[in-house]
Amino acid sequence: MSAILCLNAGSSSVKFSLYRYSPEAPLLLAGSISGLTTDQQYLTYASYKSSGEVLESIKNQEIDCPDHDSAFKVFMEHLDSKEGDKRIVDSLDDIYVACHRIVHGGANPRPLLITEDVYHELDVLSDLAPLHNQRALDIVHSCISRLKKTKNVAFFDSSFHMTIPRHVYTYPIDLDVQKRHQIRKYGFHGLSYAFITHETADFLGIDDSDLNIIALHLGSGASACAILSGKSINTSMGLTPLEGLPGATRSGSLDPSLIFHYHSDSSRMSTASSKDIHLTIAEDILNKRSGWQSITGTTDFGLITKRAVEQNDEVAKLAFDMFADRVSMYVGQYWVALQGKAVALVFAGGIGEKGKELRTAVIEKVSCLGFTIDEELNSVASRSSDVVFDVSKKDAKLKTLVVQTDEQLQMAKEVIATRL
Repeated sequence: MSAILCLNAGSSSVKFSLYRYSPEAPLLLAGSISGLTTDQQYLTYASYKSSGEVLESIKNQEIDCPDHDSAFKVFMEHLDSKEGDKRIVDSLDDIYVACHRIVHGGANPRPLLITEDVYHELDVLSDLAPLHNQRALDIVHSCISRLKKTKNVAFFDSSFHMTIPRHVYTYPIDLDVQKRHQIRKYGFHGLSYAFITHETADFLGIDDSDLNIIALHLGSGASACAILSGKSINTSMGLTPLEGLPGATRSGSLDPSLIFHYHSDSSRMSTASSKDIHLTIAEDILNKRSGWQSITGTTDFGLITKRAVEQNDEVAKLAFDMFADRVSMYVGQYWVALQGKAVALVFAGGIGEKGKELRTAVIEKVSCLGFTIDEELNSVASRSSDVVFDVSKKDAKLKTLVVQTDEQLQMAKEVIATRL
């Protein structure tokens, strides 16, 4: 049996998914190791029978693996140690291809087989996404070392946005400088938007090429995307994931001169820098010490929502209202970019999928465009197992949808579709 291993490395965690190499790409295993930047790490793991029934499940098991390489080693040892009915693959050699979600791929429009030259190219791009690319490359290196017969393929979150027009991706600074330093709007969350596009089109019964939507990937990292005829024509993130919407620890867009008022030595290297990650004080502040955590003291938007809605906490309400306001501004901007042709507003990502209060707040702000929300449907959407769930009011001309996005599954499907 051939299998597809999909890996999603974050700054403090690694997600693993294993799929059977077949047209439907059934899920064999899903797991994660979290806490890689803290004193304690945790393994969560579930394997499945071909029927979809859970074979084995582990949740938040304490383990010892302080970095991404050791996390990959723990996962591989765990997978290879199973016997009898609990064994998922006969041999680790059955893993035909390993798919790596890499945030920044530069201008690469499609997945790339990772060779020595490609690895070097991605290493150079790490300065544009220092909190993500380097950790993904750590996992690539681990894969190459431990899975000798497995092909490694890089899937880029920026690829989906290579259809953005030049006048949109160009910044109003010296053109020669932009060309020399590869400066442009790249955009991210592309694997999620590719999944959203296909699943939404399928739900509406139309081809991907006929789909016009405004999509919102809202999580600890958040972005918006205008999709015309199934292609990205604008997105809120830019040269790096810092531009656009605020996140758990990211500022999002703000006056560029603000940082010089915030910290007089902002151009110096931060103490958070290492031999692999190079951050100025400004980058450290705006990427890791801003966002709603800087306002409320927590990265948990669910907790912020509870405090804002149920406890009427003034600071939590400020963070909640700020986020809802910024999201709705992009909905309005992208409605214009799509010339009023959008047929749906799609919420996805951890907050987009679970945050019924945020969905309500955003729809209230953009209701003038024709979007609606049924509060009864909205209240149950988070508990639905449907990949696409309609929370619009009955007979609404424009759809408000909640999509359970799946970046790992998107990679597996692309592998099968392109026969990588």
